[in-house]
Amino acid sequence: MILVVCALLAELRYVAERPNVEILACGIGPVEAAVAVSSALARGRFDAVVNAGIGGAFRGSARVGDAVLVRDELLADLGLEGGGPLSLPDGAMLVERTAADPALLGICTPTALPLVRGVTVAQVTATDATAARLRTRYTADVESMEGFSVLRAAAVAKVPALEVRGISNYVGDRASGEWDFAAGARATARALEAVLDRIA
Repeated sequence: MILVVCALLAELRYVAERPNVEILACGIGPVEAAVAVSSALARGRFDAVVNAGIGGAFRGSARVGDAVLVRDELLADLGLEGGGPLSLPDGAMLVERTAADPALLGICTPTALPLVRGVTVAQVTATDATAARLRTRYTADVESMEGFSVLRAAAVAKVPALEVRGISNYVGDRASGEWDFAAGARATARALEAVLDRIA
């Protein structure tokens, strides 16, 4: 059984139902995603998790209507403001990076989806200044609000996972972001169908 996770069912409106695939709408944002996916994985047995949904692209990384496969995710703005090491007691470490399962990525290589780096944020970026900061600090190609949390929850549960994104907008100023939800949802469907053809 494959668990497909989206924030909202509308993101998967162009995806056909399949046997052995369960769809979970986790809600918007990193906290809702982590809670919903952790709960689902605790209740059921799944062979893999696929996070599928729309996302924003940093200009030059992808175009609106493209689809991508996310190889790794960084959680934005966790830790010390401005970056740098944070001294914590008892050797505690912050987890701000996670990755898609290498074996699943290998299986999905024939889909020809570009491999990119994602950054997960708690609010949609709405200024070019914030976009530039995120791009520089995290060398990210795409932005989402759930990617890190889904991959991390799966990793903790020891279930292989990966992430596909259909590009719905450019990260930055909302007036020039070229938002197109339908284009992103169609791209998500194409990418998800290609991935499920390989792993389901």
